[in-house]
Amino acid sequence: MTDTSADDSVQFRDDVTVELVKHSAADSDVLWAARVSTAGEQSLAELTKDPERSKGLINFLMRDRHGSPFEHNSMTFFVSAPIFVFREFMRHRVGWSYNEESGRYRELQPVFYVPSTERKLVQQGRPGKYEFVHGSTEQHQSVVDAMEASYRQSYDAYQKMLAAGVAREVARATLPVGLFSSMYATCNARSLMHFLGLRTQHELAKVPSFPQREIEMVGERMEAEWAKLMPLTHAAFNGNGRIAP
Repeated sequence: MTDTSADDSVQFRDDVTVELVKHSAADSDVLWAARVSTAGEQSLAELTKDPERSKGLINFLMRDRHGSPFEHNSMTFFVSAPIFVFREFMRHRVGWSYNEESGRYRELQPVFYVPSTERKLVQQGRPGKYEFVHGSTEQHQSVVDAMEASYRQSYDAYQKMLAAGVAREVARATLPVGLFSSMYATCNARSLMHFLGLRTQHELAKVPSFPQREIEMVGERMEAEWAKLMPLTHAAFNGNGRIAP
Protein backbone atom coordinates (compact mmCIF):
# COMPACT_ATOMS: atom_id res chain seq x y z
CA MET A 1 0.00 0.00 0.00
CA THR A 2 1.17 3.50 -0.83
CA ASP A 3 -0.63 6.53 0.58
CA THR A 4 0.29 10.00 -0.63
CA SER A 5 -0.75 12.95 1.47
CA ALA A 6 -3.05 15.44 -0.20
CA ASP A 7 -1.09 18.44 1.06
CA ASP A 8 2.51 17.42 0.38
CA SER A 9 4.67 14.79 -1.23
CA VAL A 10 5.15 12.59 1.85
CA GLN A 11 4.25 8.96 1.16
CA PHE A 12 3.48 6.15 3.60
CA ARG A 13 3.93 2.47 2.74
CA ASP A 14 3.26 -0.77 4.59
CA ASP A 15 4.96 -3.08 2.08
CA VAL A 16 8.43 -3.89 0.75
CA THR A 17 9.48 -4.69 -2.80
CA VAL A 18 12.04 -7.18 -4.09
CA GLU A 19 13.01 -7.48 -7.75
CA LEU A 20 15.36 -10.11 -9.15
CA VAL A 21 17.40 -8.02 -11.57
CA LYS A 22 19.92 -10.61 -12.77
CA HIS A 23 21.02 -14.12 -11.98
CA SER A 24 23.19 -17.06 -12.91
CA ALA A 25 21.58 -19.78 -10.84
CA ALA A 26 20.30 -23.26 -11.64
CA ASP A 27 20.19 -26.67 -9.98
CA SER A 28 22.74 -27.90 -12.51
CA ASP A 29 25.28 -25.48 -10.97
CA VAL A 30 25.22 -27.59 -7.82
CA LEU A 31 25.78 -30.82 -9.74
CA TRP A 32 28.82 -29.92 -11.79
CA ALA A 33 30.43 -28.26 -8.78
CA ALA A 34 29.90 -31.36 -6.65
CA ARG A 35 30.99 -33.92 -9.24
CA VAL A 36 34.31 -32.31 -10.06
CA SER A 37 35.69 -33.98 -6.91
CA THR A 38 35.26 -37.43 -8.51
CA ALA A 39 34.85 -36.75 -12.23
CA GLY A 40 37.32 -33.94 -12.81
CA GLU A 41 36.87 -32.34 -16.21
CA GLN A 42 34.08 -34.81 -17.02
CA SER A 43 31.87 -32.94 -14.59
CA LEU A 44 31.41 -30.32 -17.30
CA ALA A 45 28.93 -32.71 -18.88
CA GLU A 46 26.57 -31.89 -16.04
CA LEU A 47 26.07 -28.42 -17.55
CA THR A 48 23.70 -29.81 -20.16
CA LYS A 49 22.13 -32.71 -18.22
CA ASP A 50 18.64 -32.65 -16.78
CA PRO A 51 19.16 -31.99 -13.06
CA GLU A 52 15.99 -33.97 -12.26
CA ARG A 53 18.07 -37.10 -12.89
CA SER A 54 20.41 -36.11 -10.07
CA LYS A 55 18.07 -34.60 -7.50
CA GLY A 56 19.13 -37.35 -5.10
CA LEU A 57 22.65 -35.92 -5.15
CA ILE A 58 21.35 -32.45 -4.33
CA ASN A 59 19.38 -33.89 -1.42
CA PHE A 60 22.46 -35.81 -0.20
CA LEU A 61 24.60 -32.69 -0.29
CA MET A 62 21.96 -30.76 1.62
CA ARG A 63 21.31 -33.50 4.16
CA ASP A 64 25.00 -34.11 4.94
CA ARG A 65 25.81 -30.40 4.77
CA HIS A 66 28.32 -30.42 1.95
CA GLY A 67 27.85 -26.72 1.39
CA SER A 68 30.37 -25.44 -1.14
CA PRO A 69 28.59 -26.78 -4.28
CA PHE A 70 25.69 -24.46 -3.45
CA GLU A 71 27.95 -21.40 -3.79
CA HIS A 72 28.57 -21.60 -7.56
CA ASN A 73 25.67 -19.37 -8.55
CA SER A 74 24.63 -15.76 -8.16
CA MET A 75 21.44 -13.74 -7.68
CA THR A 76 21.14 -9.96 -7.53
CA PHE A 77 18.04 -8.41 -5.99
CA PHE A 78 16.87 -4.79 -5.93
CA VAL A 79 15.24 -4.22 -2.56
CA SER A 80 13.13 -1.31 -1.39
CA ALA A 81 12.48 -1.36 2.36
CA PRO A 82 12.79 0.74 5.52
CA ILE A 83 16.29 1.56 6.71
CA PHE A 84 15.87 -0.55 9.84
CA VAL A 85 15.47 -3.61 7.61
CA PHE A 86 18.78 -2.88 5.92
CA ARG A 87 20.54 -2.51 9.25
CA GLU A 88 19.47 -6.08 10.04
CA PHE A 89 20.60 -7.19 6.57
CA MET A 90 24.13 -5.96 7.21
CA ARG A 91 24.54 -8.63 9.90
CA HIS A 92 24.67 -11.12 7.01
CA ARG A 93 28.17 -10.59 5.71
CA VAL A 94 29.43 -13.97 4.42
CA GLY A 95 28.41 -14.53 0.81
CA TRP A 96 26.58 -11.21 0.45
CA SER A 97 27.42 -7.96 -1.34
CA TYR A 98 25.49 -4.72 -0.86
CA ASN A 99 25.25 -1.30 -2.45
CA GLU A 100 22.70 1.08 -0.95
CA GLU A 101 21.52 4.50 -2.05
CA SER A 102 23.48 7.29 -0.38
CA GLY A 103 22.11 10.12 1.72
CA ARG A 104 25.37 11.95 1.10
CA TYR A 105 25.07 12.08 -2.66
CA ARG A 106 21.33 12.44 -3.28
CA GLU A 107 18.37 14.09 -1.62
CA LEU A 108 16.41 11.39 0.15
CA GLN A 109 12.79 11.02 -0.84
CA PRO A 110 9.91 11.30 1.68
CA VAL A 111 8.70 7.70 1.67
CA PHE A 112 8.13 6.18 5.11
CA TYR A 113 7.03 2.91 6.63
CA VAL A 114 3.82 2.44 8.62
CA PRO A 115 2.58 -1.01 9.70
CA SER A 116 -0.50 -2.48 8.08
CA THR A 117 -3.47 -3.64 10.12
CA GLU A 118 -2.17 -7.22 9.73
CA ARG A 119 1.14 -6.38 11.45
CA LYS A 120 1.21 -7.73 15.03
CA LEU A 121 1.93 -4.81 17.38
CA VAL A 122 2.02 -6.09 20.95
CA GLN A 123 4.85 -8.11 22.51
CA GLN A 124 3.89 -10.46 25.32
CA GLY A 125 6.23 -12.42 27.57
CA ARG A 126 9.80 -12.06 28.75
CA PRO A 127 12.91 -11.79 26.52
CA GLY A 128 13.74 -15.14 24.99
CA LYS A 129 10.21 -16.41 25.52
CA TYR A 130 7.74 -13.99 24.03
CA GLU A 131 5.24 -13.70 21.25
CA PHE A 132 3.64 -10.94 19.24
CA VAL A 133 -0.11 -10.54 19.08
CA HIS A 134 -2.44 -8.26 17.18
CA GLY A 135 -3.16 -4.97 18.85
CA SER A 136 -6.50 -3.25 18.97
CA THR A 137 -7.85 -0.95 16.29
CA GLU A 138 -7.15 1.95 18.65
CA GLN A 139 -3.52 0.87 19.13
CA HIS A 140 -2.94 0.56 15.41
CA GLN A 141 -4.39 3.98 14.76
CA SER A 142 -2.28 5.54 17.50
CA VAL A 143 0.85 3.97 15.98
CA VAL A 144 0.01 5.26 12.51
CA ASP A 145 -0.83 8.75 13.79
CA ALA A 146 2.36 9.01 15.86
CA MET A 147 4.57 7.72 13.06
CA GLU A 148 3.10 9.97 10.41
CA ALA A 149 3.41 13.05 12.62
CA SER A 150 7.01 12.20 13.47
CA TYR A 151 7.89 11.52 9.83
CA ARG A 152 6.42 14.81 8.67
CA GLN A 153 8.27 16.75 11.34
CA SER A 154 11.63 15.12 10.65
CA TYR A 155 11.35 15.50 6.89
CA ASP A 156 10.32 19.13 7.27
CA ALA A 157 13.44 19.74 9.37
CA TYR A 158 15.53 17.96 6.73
CA GLN A 159 14.11 20.16 3.95
CA LYS A 160 14.68 23.34 5.94
CA MET A 161 18.33 22.47 6.51
CA LEU A 162 18.85 21.71 2.83
CA ALA A 163 17.18 25.00 1.89
CA ALA A 164 19.55 26.79 4.27
CA GLY A 165 22.54 25.32 2.45
CA VAL A 166 23.38 22.56 4.93
CA ALA A 167 25.09 19.55 3.35
CA ARG A 168 22.94 16.47 2.71
CA GLU A 169 25.23 14.30 4.81
CA VAL A 170 24.56 16.56 7.81
CA ALA A 171 20.86 17.20 7.25
CA ARG A 172 20.04 13.51 6.93
CA ALA A 173 20.77 13.00 10.64
CA THR A 174 17.25 14.15 11.43
CA LEU A 175 15.61 11.38 9.40
CA PRO A 176 14.29 8.21 11.11
CA VAL A 177 14.99 4.55 10.39
CA GLY A 178 11.43 4.22 9.06
CA LEU A 179 12.56 6.04 5.90
CA PHE A 180 12.60 3.84 2.80
CA SER A 181 15.92 3.13 1.16
CA SER A 182 16.95 0.93 -1.75
CA MET A 183 19.86 -1.37 -2.40
CA TYR A 184 21.26 -4.08 -4.61
CA ALA A 185 21.93 -7.28 -2.69
CA THR A 186 23.87 -10.12 -4.33
CA CYS A 187 24.17 -13.60 -2.85
CA ASN A 188 24.50 -17.25 -3.70
CA ALA A 189 22.11 -20.05 -2.77
CA ARG A 190 24.09 -21.09 0.29
CA SER A 191 24.17 -17.60 1.77
CA LEU A 192 20.51 -17.09 0.93
CA MET A 193 19.57 -20.33 2.68
CA HIS A 194 21.41 -19.20 5.80
CA PHE A 195 19.55 -15.89 5.63
CA LEU A 196 16.19 -17.61 5.20
CA GLY A 197 16.87 -19.98 8.07
CA LEU A 198 17.25 -16.99 10.39
CA ARG A 199 14.90 -14.43 8.89
CA THR A 200 11.77 -16.43 8.10
CA GLN A 201 9.41 -18.55 10.16
CA HIS A 202 8.39 -21.82 8.55
CA GLU A 203 6.56 -24.94 9.65
CA LEU A 204 9.30 -27.16 8.19
CA ALA A 205 12.16 -25.47 10.04
CA LYS A 206 13.94 -27.77 12.51
CA VAL A 207 15.37 -24.75 14.30
CA PRO A 208 12.74 -22.10 15.02
CA SER A 209 13.44 -18.47 14.22
CA PHE A 210 11.65 -15.33 15.34
CA PRO A 211 12.49 -12.60 12.82
CA GLN A 212 11.12 -9.10 12.73
CA ARG A 213 8.20 -9.18 10.34
CA GLU A 214 9.52 -6.52 7.96
CA ILE A 215 12.76 -8.35 7.12
CA GLU A 216 10.78 -11.59 6.89
CA MET A 217 8.67 -9.93 4.19
CA VAL A 218 11.84 -9.32 2.19
CA GLY A 219 13.01 -12.89 2.79
CA GLU A 220 9.71 -14.33 1.58
CA ARG A 221 9.94 -12.41 -1.68
CA MET A 222 13.56 -13.44 -2.22
CA GLU A 223 12.71 -17.06 -1.54
CA ALA A 224 9.88 -17.02 -4.07
CA GLU A 225 12.28 -15.88 -6.80
CA TRP A 226 14.99 -18.37 -5.80
CA ALA A 227 12.52 -21.27 -5.72
CA LYS A 228 11.73 -20.67 -9.39
CA LEU A 229 15.42 -20.67 -10.36
CA MET A 230 16.54 -23.69 -8.32
CA PRO A 231 13.43 -25.76 -7.51
CA LEU A 232 15.31 -28.96 -6.61
CA THR A 233 17.67 -27.12 -4.28
CA HIS A 234 14.77 -25.27 -2.71
CA ALA A 235 12.87 -28.55 -2.17
CA ALA A 236 15.94 -30.14 -0.58
CA PHE A 237 16.31 -27.12 1.71
CA ASN A 238 12.73 -27.53 2.90
CA GLY A 239 12.99 -31.30 3.09
CA ASN A 240 16.01 -31.11 5.38
CA GLY A 241 14.61 -28.71 7.95
CA ARG A 242 15.57 -25.44 6.28
CA ILE A 243 19.10 -25.62 7.65
CA ALA A 244 21.74 -24.14 5.35
CA PRO A 245 24.44 -26.67 4.37
